[in-house]
Amino acid sequence: MSAERDSLITQFYSSFQQLDAKGMNACYSGDIVFFDPAFGLLKGDEVRGMWAMLCANAKDFSLQFGNIQHLDEEYSTCDWTATYTFSKTGRKVINKIKANMRFADGKIIEHSDAFSLHKWASQALGFTGWLLGWNRFFQRKIQNGARKNLMRFMER
Repeated sequence: MSAERDSLITQFYSSFQQLDAKGMNACYSGDIVFFDPAFGLLKGDEVRGMWAMLCANAKDFSLQFGNIQHLDEEYSTCDWTATYTFSKTGRKVINKIKANMRFADGKIIEHSDAFSLHKWASQALGFTGWLLGWNRFFQRKIQNGARKNLMRFMER
């Protein structure tokens, strides 16, 4: 069972390394649920659209992943780091992330990514991100902007 999950996690992140959103999304169940600090809670097509958008817009992108751990018969975690240029500011971002995934019937059914939105904002937005990135109101503004960009992308 853990070998199957190792393979699925490897397929997901190897596809991400190639900016292959279709390959990533093939690892998910139809009713996937996703959460991260930048987008908040997404479901189904929103999740698939997010990866398609991120892959399509990636600049100077690289990704490493590892430390896959199986917590029990349903849950696994891994660490991954994305390095890229944030398109709105042209600033380099190195985002270190802890992924938590739940599996059923050979697919990922829940996926959450944990990272410091303050650290991300400091890198992506510079001084303003460093100064305000810890603030819930500012974090909500980042989340609303990310979701608005996703909805715009999905409409096309």
